[in-house]
Amino acid sequence: MFARWTNVSISFFQPPAFLMTGIPGLEAAHAWISMPFASMYTVALTGNCLILLAVRRTPTLHQPMYYFLSMLALSDVGLTLSTLPTTLAVLWFDYRSIGFSACLVQMFFLHFFSVVESSVLLAMSFDRFVAISNPLRYAAVLTNNAIIRIGMVIVARATLSLFPLPFLLKRLNYCPGKILLSHSFCFHADIMKLACADISVNILYGLFVVLSTVGADSLLIVLSYTLILHTVMGLASPKERTRALNTCVSHILAVLVFYIPVIGVSMIHRFGRHLPHTVRALVAYVYLVVPPVLNPIIYSVKSKPIRVAMLRILKRKGQG
Repeated sequence: MFARWTNVSISFFQPPAFLMTGIPGLEAAHAWISMPFASMYTVALTGNCLILLAVRRTPTLHQPMYYFLSMLALSDVGLTLSTLPTTLAVLWFDYRSIGFSACLVQMFFLHFFSVVESSVLLAMSFDRFVAISNPLRYAAVLTNNAIIRIGMVIVARATLSLFPLPFLLKRLNYCPGKILLSHSFCFHADIMKLACADISVNILYGLFVVLSTVGADSLLIVLSYTLILHTVMGLASPKERTRALNTCVSHILAVLVFYIPVIGVSMIHRFGRHLPHTVRALVAYVYLVVPPVLNPIIYSVKSKPIRVAMLRILKRKGQG
């Protein structure tokens, strides 16, 4: 089906479908590789859904910090579901074809949930800043209405930032012979490289989105923790300093788990063309799969209220 496209001579061309790639060089081991991937997807979905249920069913967790944690879990569920069908289809069944429109939809939601997760991590850093720097006004500042508004702003920001991307890709003229994607899912940077047209607008807009969302969020998170450290250093008691910093450990780990792979993927897409395809594919999988897996583990280990609530739900399920 794909071979006949190369013989077509038309002024404007969009492929009916793209071909996805698993892990280059390890195709023979895809069946074995699918096992840890399926396990990680299961852990990610189970862990994050448990957090959502724990916060919803436990009145003592109806606090700003845990509402933000629920937002983080929801974005992790969305990010996991964005890549799970195509990744497992490639690894299990060697089903590599994805329709042009379906690819654009997957790309939108993949980037959407990434931007949402970055924004939620920023909101959580603001939560920690208010809780440590002005604890007496914490409940007055982060009311339920304020948290709802923050959530709506996060969704609106991600939607408005990413809404133009599919249309910027649909306007491009593609090369009939270039239909092979670098991953088992659709990245904006990956799709636009298959075009036989000037992609300057896509590059510039993609850079704008990255800098105005993930880039700005990371700088504001660093600023938040700079102010937090300044406040903590002003506390008289070393015990109080330790207690205050301990409330930030889970969030700091979640920030590192998310932003380190993001930086790695960005650097590889721009400067890592000389790297083996296997390395580039694995870094992309780390970026998309590892944070949703680790976040529930981090918060269940470091937060006793979350751990107790999750165990209570599991016991109820076991008894039921």
